[in-house]
Amino acid sequence: MDEQFRIILIIIVSVSIFGLLVFVLVKNYIKNKINRLVKDEDKKNLN
Repeated sequence: MDEQFRIILIIIVSVSIFGLLVFVLVKNYIKNKINRLVKDEDKKNLN
């Protein structure tokens, strides 16, 4: 029982860390994309 519990905890922690990493990467990608679009839109409006 103790070994199973340890394996389950390892799986949960691994999936949580992977999910957090993917979340941060996607968040930064979307943030950069939005900033780039806003910058391009501002350039269009100035010209």
